[in-house]
Amino acid sequence: MSNSSSIGSRAWAREAIRIIEADFQRSADTHLIPLSVPGLPGIELYFKDESSHPTGSLKHRLARSLFLYALCNGWLKPGAPVIEASSGSTAISEAYFARLLGLPFIAVMPATTSKEKIAQIEFYGGQSHLVKDPTQIYAESERLARESGGHFMDQFTYAERATDWRANNNIAESIFQQMRFEHFPEPSWLVSSPGTGGTLATLGRYVRYRRHDTRILCADAERSVFFDYYRTGDASLRLDCGSGIEGIGRPRVEASFLPAVIDAMCKVPDALSLAAMHYLARRLDRHVGGSSGTNLIGALLVAQRMVAAGERGSIVAVLCDGGERYATRYYNPEWLRAQGYQLDPLIERVAACAERGEALPDLPTAGI
Repeated sequence: MSNSSSIGSRAWAREAIRIIEADFQRSADTHLIPLSVPGLPGIELYFKDESSHPTGSLKHRLARSLFLYALCNGWLKPGAPVIEASSGSTAISEAYFARLLGLPFIAVMPATTSKEKIAQIEFYGGQSHLVKDPTQIYAESERLARESGGHFMDQFTYAERATDWRANNNIAESIFQQMRFEHFPEPSWLVSSPGTGGTLATLGRYVRYRRHDTRILCADAERSVFFDYYRTGDASLRLDCGSGIEGIGRPRVEASFLPAVIDAMCKVPDALSLAAMHYLARRLDRHVGGSSGTNLIGALLVAQRMVAAGERGSIVAVLCDGGERYATRYYNPEWLRAQGYQLDPLIERVAACAERGEALPDLPTAGI
């Protein structure tokens, strides 16, 4: 690259970073919502509501970090497309930032991705490239980047390193700041489900860096290898199918999933995640995503263990996204019936746990 080209590229990147930082300054922090659980005395439960980001999900934080990381590494170029492998939410957020910078964006996603997510990507000017085999989204993204001269963002590799886990208003710092005046300001547990693993890496690193006693629970999806990897250390684990809960669970071990910063895991059946999602939506009087149901089950599980041990304290779980993008799937009675789900008995089991202290169904756990 000539000296003049290098200077021009640096100038473009400098302006791109300014645009992203200006957008950040226009955005408020996300809310921390208390949820009473009268059946679990001495436990104060909160949800970190990431659906209030401009693009409606936790992945807004990740997309911003990935774009800044790629810019500072010199990977993005004026006019060159950005490609991402995603189950939808990260792609929505990346499409938003690509539009800010005037860059073409292509999301490579499973063909089963909800049409609401596809529509949101298109709203931000992105394209959706759908593949039948969800395990092929990585290879297809690499091919598109190679053939177009673009950049494959690769969230599953870079999520844990792109985020500034020490500070800079990451999700962990935000939670602890918002908890300062609560009855139990230092949470006993932080609960998150794994997509890339980046959020869990940020939470786990931050509590160690700040010397908190807070423990990290990872609530995995039914069709995912993370739980078994955590137990066995076998990084070669593979599945030939995608997760039933969009946005979490992976068919292979991802580079950003760091088991050493996680204190415990559980594996939540899809039906129970969806039942908990419906229960939480009823309690909050608004729709939430399926992964928030997974996190509610994880939070109730550790809350039960705390009550049984005579412990008191707070638990913070992540509300990953809103439910509007799942209107034709998780909130559609016809779709649920077609998938064989009968959620009403499970919704009652979740309510019985939160409101009357009755036991959850047995779940596979590790480290609890």
